[in-house]
Amino acid sequence: MKKHNFSSGPSILPQEVFEQAAEAVLDFNNSGLSLLEISHRSKDFVAVMDEARALALELLGLENKGYQALFLHGGASLQFAMIPYNLLGANQKASYLETGTWAVAAAKEARLFGEVEIAASSKDANFNYIPKEIGVSPDASYLHLTSNNTIFGTQIQSFPEVTIPVVCDMSSDIFSRELDFSKFDYIYAGAQKNMGPAGVALVVVKESILGKTGREIPSMLDLQKHIKGESMYNTPPCFAVYTSLLTMRWIKNNGGLAAAEKRNREKAALLYAEIDRNPLFKSTVQGEDRSVMNATFVLTDERLQERFDALWKAANISGLTGHRSVGGYRASMYNAMKIESVQTLVDVMKEFEKQA
Repeated sequence: MKKHNFSSGPSILPQEVFEQAAEAVLDFNNSGLSLLEISHRSKDFVAVMDEARALALELLGLENKGYQALFLHGGASLQFAMIPYNLLGANQKASYLETGTWAVAAAKEARLFGEVEIAASSKDANFNYIPKEIGVSPDASYLHLTSNNTIFGTQIQSFPEVTIPVVCDMSSDIFSRELDFSKFDYIYAGAQKNMGPAGVALVVVKESILGKTGREIPSMLDLQKHIKGESMYNTPPCFAVYTSLLTMRWIKNNGGLAAAEKRNREKAALLYAEIDRNPLFKSTVQGEDRSVMNATFVLTDERLQERFDALWKAANISGLTGHRSVGGYRASMYNAMKIESVQTLVDVMKEFEKQA
């Protein structure tokens, strides 16, 4: 029986995507070959990469606006280094908004290349809010943001307006809502939270911001080389790219980002309403900073943990345990999660209240 998978990642994907990807592993495009063994230079896979890159730009509304989409190895974590390698010149500085573990990790890598200023930080409160007042130097090479914080359950709802290039890690909320994506100059996302399996990262970059650092960049870390190679400078992670393409097709066929956002907000509203109503639970984030993707909450009486854990596990729920740095529980409600799964969790919470 299929579980209600609230895991933060690797995470839930649409059932039809699992089925199509599994079929391709056995026989890709009726070729008699598995997707895992075909040449990445074959006509069939070149078509996959071309469609995936084009569809990413289409979903974000960035076609013909000077952007390139790439599917690269190394996940979002390698991007922490690729960003300053490609954007931060010698004796220059970059600005980072510190809103969680991954933002801290990104800033740490950037310090290897130049000065890093922290525009604002919510570290003082264990990252349970998004700073609203930020200080960004006008001569900084770029501002780095993390749109959604998977561990701490916060999400930027209103993005800062600045005059320098804006880089954004959208690993855990890519393709989940409508935004004016042209306000970002560099978007990146590890696939495994809301787009595909682990093993690939999506990078969407405005070409005009590249090639200005004055440094020679190692080939595998040079975005301009990956653009010139049409995202196949070296052998790409074919299965992860193909599965991400299937997910993007599913998003498009189900109403695009507008429809995805509507579904996601309905799921989040359902769960947060129960967290706020039920005296046995408490949200770790308040107000507008709550994440639509990852709801984090704790028990008001930790002595009841064993009983609550037994209930949700009996209801075929998986992946609800919170990150060790926050504790409690985390319900990740990515695009592919159906509202019925959220309702199952809410029903368990109601039953828990009755039994307490």
